[in-house]
Amino acid sequence: MRKATLACLLSLACSGAALADATADSAVAPPTSRLDAIAARTTLRVCTTGDYKPYSFLKPDGTFEGIDIDMAESLAKSLGAKAEFVKTTWSNLMKDFIAKCDIAVGGVSTTLERQKHVFFTEPYMIDGKTPIARCADADKYQTVAQIDQSSTRVIVNPGGTNERFAKQYFPHANVTVYPDNVTIFKQILAGKADVMVTDASETLLQQKLNPGLCSIHPDKPFQYGEKAYMVPRGDVPFQQYVDQWLHLARATGEFQAISDKWLK
Repeated sequence: MRKATLACLLSLACSGAALADATADSAVAPPTSRLDAIAARTTLRVCTTGDYKPYSFLKPDGTFEGIDIDMAESLAKSLGAKAEFVKTTWSNLMKDFIAKCDIAVGGVSTTLERQKHVFFTEPYMIDGKTPIARCADADKYQTVAQIDQSSTRVIVNPGGTNERFAKQYFPHANVTVYPDNVTIFKQILAGKADVMVTDASETLLQQKLNPGLCSIHPDKPFQYGEKAYMVPRGDVPFQQYVDQWLHLARATGEFQAISDKWLK
């Protein structure tokens, strides 16, 4: 009888301890998500380079425009906030994003190196690296091997995936890192460079903006690539919200309308 009583008391004690632990655990507040912080401050801090048409371009008056600028403003509105754009560069994108921003936009390519430091949303565009050159020279730069010659003057903007691609695949070419991604295509037109390899979507726009330049096989890029938005690593609620917002924007035609506005 005493054994049964002792077992019962021990069982009650254990149950009480478990209940106390559960109560203590429930008292610990979950970590705050950017989802809550953005709503509280009513601003969405957006890092962007402003040098990559059609996604992000900094105008002379200090305002930004482009596909991802319109999309960032749509996201901010859905959160009851306003977009606050933070100018960065491709070289400083990761550092500035972690220190200053809630999201990074502007034609950002997904890479495993970036994935070590941030989360990416679902991709909103499939893209890949392809050449752009003077139309008269288009036949000369169809393949990586044709470009990777000591006589070829490859031009590239610093700090992003374009520079990494050039350094990896064109070790024999004459590669020049040109600091201004806005005027870089004029260098090819002026005969100061021969070819640039960048995202196919950018080459299609730049051949419209710069008659005399031709995008080379943009439907068959040299490699597979994706465009997505960078969000803070570990913040699953915010990532899931942005993913759902992006899914709905694409499903309802909002993203297509914004894209068409800048590409057509």
